[in-house]
Amino acid sequence: MRTQQQGFTLVEIAVVLVIIGLLLGGVLKGQELINSAKVKNVIGEFRNVSAYLYAYQDRYRAMPGDDPGVANRLTDAVRASTGGTVGNGRIDGNWNSTTASDESVLFWQHVRLANLASGDGRNPATEGVAILDWLPRNAAGGRIGVTGNSPVAGWGGSFFICQDNLSGSFARQIDIAMDDGLPATGMVRLLPNGSASGKTVKSTELNDAESYTVCAAY
Repeated sequence: MRTQQQGFTLVEIAVVLVIIGLLLGGVLKGQELINSAKVKNVIGEFRNVSAYLYAYQDRYRAMPGDDPGVANRLTDAVRASTGGTVGNGRIDGNWNSTTASDESVLFWQHVRLANLASGDGRNPATEGVAILDWLPRNAAGGRIGVTGNSPVAGWGGSFFICQDNLSGSFARQIDIAMDDGLPATGMVRLLPNGSASGKTVKSTELNDAESYTVCAAY
């Protein structure tokens, strides 16, 4: 008796490999589209925050967060009591502050109550408000913040918008789209992740797998 053995032909194996290749290509392309959408969302946040500030300043002749008369203009608005001098024409406090009475934190309440930005307009110091949930987040889950204090010594600007928890690949794309593509020069700078102030990251130090803070000067 002769036993008959069965197996895949070369054509069948080739078809399977082609199908696997197409599936992998689709997954990778899908991930690329998701990442591209996140980068565009982050860039959009830089533009949105600057628009909030300019619109508030144009309407009330004051900076949100630094507005000394905000309690008289907006119902339930809180005047800042820490982070700097209220009414000095700049948003004081670290961009990533979690102190509810800081100008850089109350910036968000002021623009929300002025109907310029969406979000919770309650007093962030109120019992029951989780400050880290109350503060805005970007598409990568990082913080979005604004300050008048330069995150980098000698870097000029009226105010600075920063976002953290951005991968090196995201940060690189953002810098290329918004500026010169060089992390240590121009209007967009890269800092170590979560940094309130410090040295910028050099091109040779940029690692796609690590996370960074991206700041833009205005």
